[in-house]
Amino acid sequence: MTASIAIGLAAAIMFAGRAVAIHRERSSVSSLAPELLQLKNQGLVIQRVAAEARDVLPIYGSSELTFGSAAERGSNFFRTEPTGFQVSPVGKAGATPLVIVQKLGALGSTLRGKKLAISLSPEWFLLPEIGRFWYEGNFSPAAANEMIFGNALNFELKREIASRMLEFPRTLTKWPLLEFALERLASGRAIDRLIFCAIWPIGKMQGAVMDLQDHFAALSYIRHEIKPAPPRRPKVLDWPQLIAKASEHNPGYKDETEETPPPSKRIPPGRRDTWFVEHVDAAREWTDLELLLHTLAEIHAHPLLLSIPIDGEYYDAQGISRSARAHYYEKMRTLVRRYNFPLVEFEDHDDDPDFVQAPHSHLTRRGWMFYNHVLDDFFHGRMR
Repeated sequence: MTASIAIGLAAAIMFAGRAVAIHRERSSVSSLAPELLQLKNQGLVIQRVAAEARDVLPIYGSSELTFGSAAERGSNFFRTEPTGFQVSPVGKAGATPLVIVQKLGALGSTLRGKKLAISLSPEWFLLPEIGRFWYEGNFSPAAANEMIFGNALNFELKREIASRMLEFPRTLTKWPLLEFALERLASGRAIDRLIFCAIWPIGKMQGAVMDLQDHFAALSYIRHEIKPAPPRRPKVLDWPQLIAKASEHNPGYKDETEETPPPSKRIPPGRRDTWFVEHVDAAREWTDLELLLHTLAEIHAHPLLLSIPIDGEYYDAQGISRSARAHYYEKMRTLVRRYNFPLVEFEDHDDDPDFVQAPHSHLTRRGWMFYNHVLDDFFHGRMR
């Protein structure tokens, strides 16, 4: 009897604590949304509260969300809601479509009918296989567990995602239940599907524990680390002027550690075109991008796909012509078109030296301003 009372009391305290945390998260969303936080990337509660907010546009991506100009970067540019919304970035260096799939699949119904943006890096599709440390450094057990044991995705889609996740076994060594569940899903056999259903309640319990930990970590951050929300500063933005001003700040900017080779070391144009096209076609990330698009369709989100252009000047010097690079853009358009999602690939900036920093596909000030213009149009329903 005493043990039952103690258990009931502990459960009540945790339930009350979770309710307090949720209240604080929602009341602090204006401060939390624009921040780039490990807690946000690895957990779900801050992503969820940002997605629930009517005046927040989540954007998922990779290192381009964290590097480059601070002032023009979307999360900072929209921090004071100049046009009525904030941008909430989720991602860090090495985040790839398979990582984003798990986050979105975990959020599930929270994203139903929700506008969000996804930034796609050409680096993902110019290598036959990405480095495993990219995925391993971004793996979120909380997101993976919630996606697998949640109800947002159909069984067949989960099976395809599970098969890819099992190709990165080092991420699962500390999570035997998750690994076991992924193996059951990936097999496709009826008996394994039954076993998965049998362990489903245990997976939900594991997810509940992770959820509590996530909420209490968020509450601790809010209590001790959060910055005051900036005052709103509504403006009428002159986008051509803003883009021109950003261009003045970094004309022809390049990453000093990766400068374009001098003429004497350049490869003749077109010499490596065949190599480039073969590598693009062989990239495994096309499979993961399709899983991402399928997931977005399954959860009924309203996404905008933003594809950073290839740095044409840099690739010209590597012997890869504009016509070969066009193969990448067309392949991207063809895939996204199947799902009828809006895509802005900025192909007309392929040879624009002021848009990206070679060779890592990081946006310059001017590049970010173009991104911001599109994000603003998308949020306010002005996309054509």
